[in-house]
Amino acid sequence: MNSVEIAVVGAGPAGLSAALAAARQGATVALIERDERLGGQLIKQTHKFFGSGRQEAGTRGFVIARRLAAAVEEEPGIEVRLASTVLGYYSDKVLYLETPDGLSRLRAERTIMATGAAERMLPFAGNDRPGVYGAGAVQTLMNVHGVRPGKRVLMVGAGNIGLIVSYQLLQARVEVAAVVEAAPFIGGYLVHAAKIRRAGVPILTGHSVKEAVGEREVQGAVVWRLDEKWHPLPGTEEPVDCDVICLATGLTPLSELMWQAGCKMVYLPELGGHVAWHDEDMRTTVEDVYVAGDSSGVEEASAAMVGGRLAGLCAAASLGHDRGVADKKAAAREELAALRAGPTGERIRTGLAGLRKAGGLG
Repeated sequence: MNSVEIAVVGAGPAGLSAALAAARQGATVALIERDERLGGQLIKQTHKFFGSGRQEAGTRGFVIARRLAAAVEEEPGIEVRLASTVLGYYSDKVLYLETPDGLSRLRAERTIMATGAAERMLPFAGNDRPGVYGAGAVQTLMNVHGVRPGKRVLMVGAGNIGLIVSYQLLQARVEVAAVVEAAPFIGGYLVHAAKIRRAGVPILTGHSVKEAVGEREVQGAVVWRLDEKWHPLPGTEEPVDCDVICLATGLTPLSELMWQAGCKMVYLPELGGHVAWHDEDMRTTVEDVYVAGDSSGVEEASAAMVGGRLAGLCAAASLGHDRGVADKKAAAREELAALRAGPTGERIRTGLAGLRKAGGLG
């Protein structure tokens, strides 16, 4: 059985950053990714990032993925294991992996779970028909494989993902019939909303999708208005001409491994659902297990990268690798606070307050 000081599960923005931070502190790292390439969700993100220069502001997501992947590949302290899925974590610090060569075991003194998040499905009649996609799937089709998902799209959700993917659809010369949003307000940045409004796309707040139309695949949709308690208002139905219904209705942390490892879990809807209780060093109630990125609470990719860096620094420091780690940890925490400031960070701050109420982040 192989062994390593730190195993990082997931090679998205948080996992890549965690692996780099830990290795640069002097730790040996195994970076485990179930896909065949590094980068996670970053590889499909063609929009430019916000934040400061430290978080690659002004740089497109897929470019950031290339930079992080190149840095990982040049770092001698990191062993990359692609197309490998972690099946379980056990109390003797052993991870079971399914790899292209079969099952294997890896013993790690510390494990950082950076497993990301999954898209939420929305219940409505016909939601299982071909033509109903998650926003991440639409991004993968267009931005990774160069395939248009359809000719005319109804977008459901006006958060940042819904607005950004709507604009990317327009750039790919796919019509966007409308964006419907159940909340009475637009959840994403208004700069994104302004872009698609200028292109003539209506954003209907207080609306949701009632059903998909079509026997074998999506041939249209019906939307309706919601009252102040988000209950549908019969009689307000309107048909929408479309062949794709794209759901940008949020993400939920992929936390199965944390449950299986025995971590204490806390339900915090502001952070996307169940997340592993963790302290300010990103350490869970299982002493040797850390968490980072969306699996610690759904945020923007910029915050995931900083959180991953913090988890990598703390995990390495716990093994005695201290190369000015106190200042680096303080800098990372300051960056996270800045990213979570302002009105757009209110949801995250509320979720973290709930985590503190449960005794975490202390």
